Order: sequence, then C-alpha cells, then structure tokens
Amino acid sequence: MSSAKGTDEEMQARARALSSPLRLRILRLCLHKARTNKEIADLLDINPATSLHHVRTLLANGFLEAEEPRRGKRGAKEVPYRATRMSWGTKIPDAAPVLVDTFLQEIDGLTPDEIQIMRIGLKLSPENQRELIEKITALVADYAMRQPDEDGVATSLFIAHHLDQTAG
Repeated sequence: MSSAKGTDEEMQARARALSSPLRLRILRLCLHKARTNKEIADLLDINPATSLHHVRTLLANGFLEAEEPRRGKRGAKEVPYRATRMSWGTKIPDAAPVLVDTFLQEIDGLTPDEIQIMRIGLKLSPENQRELIEKITALVADYAMRQPDEDGVATSLFIAHHLDQTAG
C-alpha cells in the first residue's frame, strides 16, 4: 500500500540515491542555482557522462527537477536542474560514512579561515542528549526550509554527535 511518502520500494530507492557523496554534492551545487549537467561535471571535475548518470538517478527519485531548457553558448539545448530540498527529510541507512565523506570532499582545498569548527566534549544523561539533538535539529530544520536570502552567500553546515569512547 502506498503512503504519502511513497512505498517501501520507493523509499529504498531514494535512500540508495542519497548513498553517494557525489550525488549529495550535486544536490548541494543545485540547491540555490539551477545548473546544467555540463556545469555540474565541470564544477566537480568529472566526466559529463558520469555526472549525467548521477543526475538522472537524482531526477528519477525526485531530488532534482528539470527547469525549462535553454540554449548554451554554442546553441545546443541545455537542461538546468535544481534541487527540490526533498533530501532533507529522507532517511539514509548508515548515513554517517557517506555524510562524513561528502563533508571531507566539500572542504578539500579550503583554507583554515574558510571553515568554522566547533568541538566540545559533554557528559549528558540520555534525556539531555535527546534534548540537545532535538533542539539542534529544530534550529537547523528552520533554516534549511527557509527560502534563500537574495543577498546570501552559499554555506554548508555539518554537525555530528557521537559517543566519546575515550573519555569515560
């Protein structure tokens, strides 16, 4: 039986579509600006055929949508794609390695002053841990679902919470 969010098979296909750091990077590139397959391939320094495979997977699963075709510099028809923001609410099984790898790829080549990092050790009860994560999630969700500021600068946020096995 199909639900508002889709069948189990559809949800699994969506999760698989988001299990690639390259696809997550494509979504980020197309979040605030529609981009063609060639632009995506150039920005990620990959073969356009490889990019097109990933774009089609994201398109088929509703994470990208095609905008009106346009004419490129040489007159060829180009289709720009824009992220739908649907990935925000999609669960990815075993997401941590994919998200960490995506983060590392995205910061590769940035200078130290281009990255703001916070790291803190806490000792919290399970209830306080849950409260912290709920508050952070609500705050981030609020910003994630807003329309982009016209004069804004594209930025990314990566947050990880883990048990500290060494601190006891």
